[in-house]
Amino acid sequence: MVFARDTEANLRAAVELVNSDRRRDGHDAMSTVADLDAFYARWGYSGRHDRDDDELAQVRATRERLGRLWEVDRDEAAELVNAILREAEAVPFLTRHDAMDWHLHATVPSAPLATVMLVETAMGVVDVVRSDEYERMRRCAGEDCTAVLVDLSRNRSRRFCDVNSCGNRANVAAYRARRTAGPSRAVRVPQVDPRGG
Repeated sequence: MVFARDTEANLRAAVELVNSDRRRDGHDAMSTVADLDAFYARWGYSGRHDRDDDELAQVRATRERLGRLWEVDRDEAAELVNAILREAEAVPFLTRHDAMDWHLHATVPSAPLATVMLVETAMGVVDVVRSDEYERMRRCAGEDCTAVLVDLSRNRSRRFCDVNSCGNRANVAAYRARRTAGPSRAVRVPQVDPRGG
């Protein structure tokens, strides 16, 4: 694990939210209240959840603001995070609920879901910035892909998003390029008779 469990979960949830409208197939995965309900449950959010179109609209606006975090450098990210935390009047505190052990929250339980998403992502990015690991916040290396990712691998080698299968597409393209180039000239190694003859 690169960061604390809640930091990684907050960053992964933000990636899914930002990428929800960056799919190659054009489908917006955050277009209905049901989509938002599933996202809320999948990422273990707690607190207020209005389950209405107004909340959905606020969350959709939030993803655009969070997407900016992948378009800036570390110093500007710090400014954006500070602005989010200041606007939300965030006050970090430790909590545990459901099956989750101690972790950080920074909003009151009655805060709108969009605010919770902004603040929890900001808290995750705080760890990334202060650990000087901002290069882990990446755009997908896939051709014509606008999706984002957080590279949580130990060796910082992740290059492709999950949402558009860009890694598979790159592998298929490389395979086809090798096949088109033709068979490589193999060096013939003389066979040695194991009997010495």
